[in-house]
Amino acid sequence: MTARFSTALNAIAVASTRSRHLRGRGPGGKSPAVPPYGTAFVSMCPTSRSHRPRCLPFVEVDEAVIVDHSPVLTYSSYLALDEILTAQRPHSDEHEEMLFIVVHQVHELWFKQLLHEFAGLQRQLALGDSAHVLHSLRRSLGILKAVITQIDVLETMTPSQFTSFRGNLGTASGFQSAQFREIEAVLGRRDRRTFERYLEGSGERYRIESAMNRPTLFDSFLGYLVVHGYPVPHDLLYRDVSLPLEPSVELQSVLLQVYHDDDVAAEVCEGLVDLDQRIQEWRYRHGKMVERIIGDKAGTGGSSGAAYLRATLSTPMFPDLWTVRGRL
Repeated sequence: MTARFSTALNAIAVASTRSRHLRGRGPGGKSPAVPPYGTAFVSMCPTSRSHRPRCLPFVEVDEAVIVDHSPVLTYSSYLALDEILTAQRPHSDEHEEMLFIVVHQVHELWFKQLLHEFAGLQRQLALGDSAHVLHSLRRSLGILKAVITQIDVLETMTPSQFTSFRGNLGTASGFQSAQFREIEAVLGRRDRRTFERYLEGSGERYRIESAMNRPTLFDSFLGYLVVHGYPVPHDLLYRDVSLPLEPSVELQSVLLQVYHDDDVAAEVCEGLVDLDQRIQEWRYRHGKMVERIIGDKAGTGGSSGAAYLRATLSTPMFPDLWTVRGRL
């Protein structure tokens, strides 16, 4: 085993231990009010660029998945349509409110699938499995495209149509989407205020906090680079994953080599850039939709509305992959 790979394994073991310590306990050491988390054990495999990897110790990725072992009887029972199609409960008689509810529920379903895809993507990155990594990235980009396209439907609602039922939303706001906050955490956002807005001991708070204490998608990408023989800086492999990943000139030099090699690892880099860009597209379209419907009014639930959404546009998820482009 090379010294470089040993360093990577040690860093991954530290991150995995931190994840195990948190998983299974909510704030205050209490069991969280969420379904049991499935734990996926995947191998971190040493390799050179000319040899297939040999599997060694594992990385953990937590994912909340409920498996139904009851017999599948019909299309309706398999898809739980009785539950899904009765989950739209407007708080007014206004025609437009149904559209508002359905679009947001569909968004949340897609967010759930994105979290599922990202968990699989992290496992594939840890294995250095380029083919499946690229496939998962393409699927994730397709999901985000669908999420963005649905904004076209919501934008058919005029300001006066939204105003007709807005008062019935109370403190409910898209700003409170716990799944999107979890997505941000998986992609690298580290801000305690994000989960502290949720009730202590709640499943939403637990999931976001847990994601902020696990390796990010970019951390998994660094492991992928190690598997493919690239010298990722020691301090990045040993970093505290509960803190933001800061831009690194040393890492950018490694990425520069990846791009000069122009191999499959460079394709993975471009896939991550596409993912980052698609997230920014979502933020932009979401912000313009809010601005179109309510202008610069405060959002429901006390958020600053369009102003907050505009402020998020200047922060890329993977800054090193953008910065290195100036050196190519």
